[in-house]
Amino acid sequence: MSDTLPAPDADTTADALRRGLAALVDGLPPNRAAQAVERLIANYRGETPTGAPVLRDRADVVAYAAYRMPATFEAVRAALGALRDAAPDWTPASHTDIGGGTGAASWAVAGEWRTGTTVLDWSEPALALGRELAAGSGGAGPSGADWQRARISTALRIGSTDLVTVSYVLKELTEADRTAVVTEAARAAQAVVIVEPGTPDGYERIIAARDLLVAAGLTVAAPCPHSGTCPIVPGSDWCHFSARVARSSLHRQVKGGSLAYEDEKFSYVVATRFPVHPATARITRKPQIRKGLVLLDLCTGHDGLDRINVTKRQGPLYKAARDAAWGDEWPPPEDD
Repeated sequence: MSDTLPAPDADTTADALRRGLAALVDGLPPNRAAQAVERLIANYRGETPTGAPVLRDRADVVAYAAYRMPATFEAVRAALGALRDAAPDWTPASHTDIGGGTGAASWAVAGEWRTGTTVLDWSEPALALGRELAAGSGGAGPSGADWQRARISTALRIGSTDLVTVSYVLKELTEADRTAVVTEAARAAQAVVIVEPGTPDGYERIIAARDLLVAAGLTVAAPCPHSGTCPIVPGSDWCHFSARVARSSLHRQVKGGSLAYEDEKFSYVVATRFPVHPATARITRKPQIRKGLVLLDLCTGHDGLDRINVTKRQGPLYKAARDAAWGDEWPPPEDD
């Protein structure tokens, strides 16, 4: 089957996802979609984990997919890019998407590699829509994925796999279920990618997951340049990043405004059982560009948090600093 599919390309995959979602929303009355999104946002921002599927029927699932899939896709895409930077020669042959719902993370993986993907979720309507979207992707999405219903809890057991993704799932689980899911991912996978909202509590869940992954013997590949204790003093700040997301007509209807994009804030961790080359340092805030200098806030491998000034006198490094983005590694890798 891989001989007949197009080569992985994240931009092509993103375009195919946008087209598929637009076609789905066109089949729903606008008010119905907007009302479903508003209810789901209230649930998403709630503090109580739920043991029941959040996505109850097709209208819920279509609204969720149109509203959240592009943002989740871009956040996971960024995390996978960091994994590729740390392990450029590694290619997964198998992938398990825990709590994958309609498959946003699986679409992101499909944009990077051709893998055998299994999507696990407890919502049958989400799985059904994910299967439908992927089947209509022309091979750009996870068209060969196996969509399986599974309860994401302490009872979860998965087979050995190269890559596990867990995106925007941990908030929906109890603490015991979170611990069990991350522990099971660490046991089964060669690489684990976990993404959560870029909020203080999302970062706390990422740190707890990171601690479990390191305790299980994995090495942090990204975003951290080390596997030691996070240098951020608990409660003083939180580590998060940003991904640019194209806004659909449904986004604009629900949120108001006319901008064609928004920025998705997310926190993440990538950890592996194979050797990786983490960044020497990572830019943890938007670079501050001033006349003749650029201020970079960094998390470093040996000196913890640091702020450096890159001045015009530094020539090529100054140009690189002006072009650098929040979340990039620093210094930039040399061209091959």
